[in-house]
Amino acid sequence: MSCNQKTINAPITFKGKGLHTGLNVTMTICPADINSGIIFKRVDMEGEPTVPAICDFVTDTSRGTTIEKGDARVSTIEHIMAALWCNGVDNCIVEIDAPETPIMDGSAREYSQMIINGGLLEQDAKINYYQITDKISYKIEDKGVDISLYPDNEFTVTTHIDYNSKVLGNQYATLNASDDFNSQLAPCRTFVFLHELEPLLDLNLIKGGDLDNAIVIVEDKITADEVTRISQIFNKKDIKVTGGYLNNLELRFSNEAARHKLLDLTGDLALLGFRIKGRVMATRPGHFANTEVAKLLKKQMRKDGVKPTYRYNVNEAPVFDINKIKSLLPHRPPFLLVDKIIHIDTESVAGIKNVTMNEPFFVGHFPNEPVMPGVLIVEAMAQCGGILALQSIPDPENYATYFMKIDAVKFKNKVVPGDTLQFELKLKEPIRRGIVLMDAKAFVGDKLATEAVLMAQIAKKR
Repeated sequence: MSCNQKTINAPITFKGKGLHTGLNVTMTICPADINSGIIFKRVDMEGEPTVPAICDFVTDTSRGTTIEKGDARVSTIEHIMAALWCNGVDNCIVEIDAPETPIMDGSAREYSQMIINGGLLEQDAKINYYQITDKISYKIEDKGVDISLYPDNEFTVTTHIDYNSKVLGNQYATLNASDDFNSQLAPCRTFVFLHELEPLLDLNLIKGGDLDNAIVIVEDKITADEVTRISQIFNKKDIKVTGGYLNNLELRFSNEAARHKLLDLTGDLALLGFRIKGRVMATRPGHFANTEVAKLLKKQMRKDGVKPTYRYNVNEAPVFDINKIKSLLPHRPPFLLVDKIIHIDTESVAGIKNVTMNEPFFVGHFPNEPVMPGVLIVEAMAQCGGILALQSIPDPENYATYFMKIDAVKFKNKVVPGDTLQFELKLKEPIRRGIVLMDAKAFVGDKLATEAVLMAQIAKKR
């Protein structure tokens, strides 16, 4: 298996109803650049706002997983996330014209099959992995929820469900690294107990639900009046119960419920934004617990230390050399603090600063303990970000970028003579009216030296 990131070959479109909203939805999966991750775009809204499929943006897990950023909100994303992630899609833009993904048949089968049929495009960047090195455990004692992760060289997931149901009983399901997601997990449909339907209807939910996109479990015998009421709810005749299931005469797997829970779990864990190397053991998982585990992993990743996305190879020619940088930036020595640009696209940039003992600031900072001033590291990151901002302007020599705000500055490690600083900056949102907002990081090797959120304005020179 390739260790490189992948996107889809060409756009893929799905149409259907939202499970809870009942709205008709058109959703198109489009290719995206390396390190983009999975991004949802609300094309039905003014400005087409986006929300990254990251656990930081989860706002609701009551009957599905919802992500939200600003005005952009998308619900019930777990099935498409599982289909993308488990079929190897690292980067894509999901254009959607409604606040909820289409439920299809209640599984990820159609999603998965069309992704496979469309094919993937290998990209020139390594996959981002997070290696589990110690046991990590999350529990909700009163609900019997237990999700634990263990070190392993591959991603393996096992789920166990037990709802004290005489119909379901105890069920287990496992997805190994070598298993075929498309045939073993993708076809497994969502399920609901009959006694849960009334509260969901009272909450104005499952407007798009019917007996063709959900397994309805019936624990006890139902009366003729109840059958009539169910017939009216779903607008279906000939309602009957067979083997504890409402109008679902044949399960796709004997443990379809456990497999569906595993499907949901993989989709929710994909919100980490990194692929996991580790073994996951989950008892009674649900969207809240799943996404809390993703957030727990995210915190652990930050604790372990953020790593640079791009690898600096001194033998490779830079994207921009110092002369190109001078054509974009107004700064000049000794205040030009970027030597090379090693990556740049419309949303991100990475640059290099070689720190030597000849830097004039080391004369006084400090004579016997030379340390690069933190304010100059922030300035160097800003210059690197300025190159990203100015490269989109036809006449950058007539413009400059000016600081408006600096937030969340943290100095993690000192920078000394002989170090090579690598800056990585990414737009937090599209540039509007000349306002640039960026996440900025500075690394020395694999160690994070400084991070900040920078805001600047592109303005014409006087």
